[in-house]
Amino acid sequence: MQHPYYHSILLIERLHRQFLELLKAELERLGIQDINNVQSLILYNIGPDELTVGELTARGYYLGSNVSYNVKKMVENDYLVQERSQHDRRSVRVRLSEKGLSLRSKVREMFDRHAERLEDSELDPDLFHRLNDALIQLEGFWNTRTIGSPIIGRSAA
Repeated sequence: MQHPYYHSILLIERLHRQFLELLKAELERLGIQDINNVQSLILYNIGPDELTVGELTARGYYLGSNVSYNVKKMVENDYLVQERSQHDRRSVRVRLSEKGLSLRSKVREMFDRHAERLEDSELDPDLFHRLNDALIQLEGFWNTRTIGSPIIGRSAA
């Protein structure tokens, strides 16, 4: 019998994929074809902030090369505005354009609809508080890097 930890990891990954499918369906429902579900989630997480790609990667735990590609596509499709930092000319900052703000609002409306439906379901709202607490603790466990396994890719020499 496998430890429940393994089952939790599989559930987290599966739920993330299902959520991305919900975003994809919402974009299709809205007739939006120039941005994908992952990009729309990145856009949502940028929110009202102005960030560098590095900050976005650190905040959202996205893979760096994927973020750079996705940011490039969102700039090309006018969802993001990209500007050189006035303080550090090597640094590029991004923020939502009007088109990006509009899409973020639509994604927020989807979240609000889901939350309303949850209120009418048999799911206990306290369950989400406990779930969030458990996930934060798991994140802390992973961040401590004390789980005893070697860093992936490092040789045993």
